[in-house]
Amino acid sequence: MYYTVCEVARRLNLSPHTIRFYGKEGLLDFVDRDQNGNRIFKESDFERLFIIASLKRAGMTIKQIREFTLLCDQGDSTIAQRLKIILDQKESVEEQITELQDALDVLKYKTWLYEVALEAGTTAVHDNMPLEEMPPSIQKVKERIRRLTVDMEQLYKNAAKA
Repeated sequence: MYYTVCEVARRLNLSPHTIRFYGKEGLLDFVDRDQNGNRIFKESDFERLFIIASLKRAGMTIKQIREFTLLCDQGDSTIAQRLKIILDQKESVEEQITELQDALDVLKYKTWLYEVALEAGTTAVHDNMPLEEMPPSIQKVKERIRRLTVDMEQLYKNAAKA
């Protein structure tokens, strides 16, 4: 069974434009064409397309993906190179996830802060609130903010002494 660009796009939750762009960039050389020159995808093409789309979502550039797929086409002699590429990208994604989790924690902190302030009618409600009265997840962010403040004060004191 063969699938059109639109059917593939729908199945992979991509736009047809993205599929065509991947083709224009040389990522779909493995895909057959019909008598009119239109790409026709086989069931066996979906795994590779899924990998390409996942690598793109993981932050790889088209150039990096093209290099990776070329290595795949070269066979087993490039396994170590491909593993290194995947491990490097995995590390990069893990760092991004950590950064995003930190940002999400701050958003949760600010959400809590404004919900409590809205209920009290003032943002001053937090000024003298003991840490132990805050939810545990909020305490962690508040402690990080306090540490940053202390670290900055220490930097200024050290700079003034120099």
